[in-house]
Amino acid sequence: MRILGIDPALSITGYGLIEVSGTSFRLLEAGIIETAQKEDLPARLGKIYAAVGSILEEFRPGAAVLEKIYSHYAHPATSCILGHARGVICLACSTAGISVAEYAATRIKKAIVGKGLASKQQVQRMVLDLLGLKETPAYMDITDALALAIGHYFIGKSKI
Repeated sequence: MRILGIDPALSITGYGLIEVSGTSFRLLEAGIIETAQKEDLPARLGKIYAAVGSILEEFRPGAAVLEKIYSHYAHPATSCILGHARGVICLACSTAGISVAEYAATRIKKAIVGKGLASKQQVQRMVLDLLGLKETPAYMDITDALALAIGHYFIGKSKI
């Protein structure tokens, strides 16, 4: 089973694609989609949409996973901008016929580490261990995306 985790943002969207076979995880692809602040919003969203569409077309995952939006009352504009990025990602998935799952960050942390309030470093360590990676990805957005993919597998497995 192939699972694509996506950590959406307007500047840097992290993604990580894993393949699960039995109880083993294998990293297939991971990276970032970066947009420049000098570009206008439609151009930035178009770049995210096109990049996600290319990943979906090339790897055909069985599911895509996004983190649910957490909105802090002091930063409503951030949630709106994040919503734009999430929207084009969901559109790309829908167009490709890929189902999208969403989880709260605490649910993913609990699935991977066993604690919903685990630190980013604890989650990162578990992701590296589960995937057998020797080096930490250059961007935390990549690790977060991989955590979403792995967490989705564990959450689905616990429902069986």
